[in-house]
Amino acid sequence: MSKKFSLIIFTDLDGSLLHRDNFKFDEIKDYIKSLIDDGITIIPNTSKTEKEIEEFIKELGSNIPFISENGSSIHGLNLINTNFPNKIILSRDKQELIKIFNSKVPEELKTKCKFISNMNIKQQTSIFGLQENNLKNALNRKYTFPFIFEGDKIEKNKLLKFLKSSSLNMQEGGRVLNLGDNTDKVKSMNQVLKIYKKVESKIKVIAVGDNFNDLDMLRNCDIPCLVFNDEFKQDQVNIDNLIFSNKPSPEGWADVIKTALVKIGYKD
Repeated sequence: MSKKFSLIIFTDLDGSLLHRDNFKFDEIKDYIKSLIDDGITIIPNTSKTEKEIEEFIKELGSNIPFISENGSSIHGLNLINTNFPNKIILSRDKQELIKIFNSKVPEELKTKCKFISNMNIKQQTSIFGLQENNLKNALNRKYTFPFIFEGDKIEKNKLLKFLKSSSLNMQEGGRVLNLGDNTDKVKSMNQVLKIYKKVESKIKVIAVGDNFNDLDMLRNCDIPCLVFNDEFKQDQVNIDNLIFSNKPSPEGWADVIKTALVKIGYKD
């Protein structure tokens, strides 16, 4: 059976491919590797740090490209084509970002932002659900600042407006908010596709997510896939042609991909 086009899967990790609580994916590891062996390019596009994703890749046992810290940096595109760059940085250094944050955001909003890096280990462990080296890797951030916001929805929207007006951004994940540069998962995904299209004209894109900061990525692909998340339901997500799994990750990830491959007609 011949392939009709090159296929790329951009996928969130926590809660989408990895189990929401224990971050495991043993049940679908062989399936993921079979997709890679079949020539499908899988690119994690996640809020996780470079070190965290490298640990995931080590456990997977297959070297793949990835996008870290909500679109801040792109790694390993040379694995797709040796002429592609190994690393692309789309974000300014985080120290420059925090200076802008401190100078532009009103004090009444800043005081409601509780940065995880300023908390003790017990608090950090409770928020991230990680310990020891895994916690260290999660905190080893080059471009973003995870934080908890202790204000209401109106104040959160006000904060976002101040950040946007200062060329910053705030991404909402499952456990924390992330302060970062004016980058996101869609911009980094489009950057990858722009490079990929230099050597391949026929490309189809599947995107997989489970949370609010994945929705724009899902809206900008050929086949959007949503893995079950009890924080919001399918009918709350207005995306055309959405494939939805009733199972949580990791099994839910395999379910949506299998459905997507049939729907997209990957092979004759």
